[in-house]
Amino acid sequence: MNNSYQVSKLELINELTNIFSYWIDYSIDDENGGFVGEISYDNKVNKNSKKSVVLNTRILWTFSSAYIFNPKPEYLEMAKRAYDYILKYFWDAENGGVYWEIDSNGTPLNTNKIIYGQGFALYGFSEFYKATGNKESLEYSIKIFELIEKYSYDSIYGGYIEAFSKEWKVINSIKTMNTHLHIIEPYTNLYCVWKDELLGKKLKDLIYVFLEKIIDPKSQNFNLVFKLNWEIISNEISYGHDIEGTWLLNEAAQVYGDESLINKIKEITIKMSDKVLENGIDFDGSIFYEFNKSKNHLNTDKHWWSQAEGMVGFLNSYQITKDQKYLQEFEKLWEFIKNNIIDKKNGEWFRMVRKDGTICKADPKVGFWKCPYHNSRALIEVIKRLETIQ
Repeated sequence: MNNSYQVSKLELINELTNIFSYWIDYSIDDENGGFVGEISYDNKVNKNSKKSVVLNTRILWTFSSAYIFNPKPEYLEMAKRAYDYILKYFWDAENGGVYWEIDSNGTPLNTNKIIYGQGFALYGFSEFYKATGNKESLEYSIKIFELIEKYSYDSIYGGYIEAFSKEWKVINSIKTMNTHLHIIEPYTNLYCVWKDELLGKKLKDLIYVFLEKIIDPKSQNFNLVFKLNWEIISNEISYGHDIEGTWLLNEAAQVYGDESLINKIKEITIKMSDKVLENGIDFDGSIFYEFNKSKNHLNTDKHWWSQAEGMVGFLNSYQITKDQKYLQEFEKLWEFIKNNIIDKKNGEWFRMVRKDGTICKADPKVGFWKCPYHNSRALIEVIKRLETIQ
């Protein structure tokens, strides 16, 4: 069998460097500190835009990871800028945890404690610790872990509740796949550097939440939204999350280190990869956004993050099975990204393109959710994984 791949690692490395350079060149907020909250698709800065904890913690994770991958001083400077800004403006010194949103000057606007945001703060802080050995950053990682477990963990039904007030009072008791995916992600990262017994138990429990509650045993897709007792209250299939989840769950099981659990996850995630290939892929290899089961409607938009995560997911499936179809899908995805998602004129990646290739120019290049984490992480993961495939 020919196991060679057709993607140039140099091409991937160059694009990764381009992404880092874009954020260094355009995203720094010299007036108010930290980073600007919004930049249009053609690089026009909105100086008065709100700033989300999602964007800022993802910048922290990205440039901490960048420095680990390639220890350039400018990457460390960006990570430190994000770290200092988050602690100064997003951290709630009285109640613990991070606010959801602040204004351009740093004044809190939405002080709710959304667990998704806490997860990304933990992800960023733990990666900053990996990059620098900064013990304070590890301490903040542990604080957030303890807050999530104290307030969000559901001791009756298992899993994690979605949203809380500034004082950690429940304001939304639903459970979502997305929150759980982005808790298992930072818990895995923290467990790499802090082998705490409770953290290990919680990481294992989260893996089983996906196996027993979130992954639909019939369709091999993630169910997305649930009541407190895990009754499903959503009708959508998110193909991007499905393929992202395959490699994140594999990573979690590998870091936890239980061979039987690793094998269970490998088996189920290959089934999930096959379902995405069967139902969620366009002729050119790109990944559709989502399918509404009750309406029988396919949303054919192609979001930047889904394509990025798909590269890692399918390459991971290839590494597990050595089946060429996954390697070919990875290669087709990269070609699609190069030809349709990367903005060769203004830099970075477009947030979304339509099925016909039309760019959605209303979407920002930098925004509440649009950040350098998905595409840079995917490229780093792919580059490292390709080094083992010759």
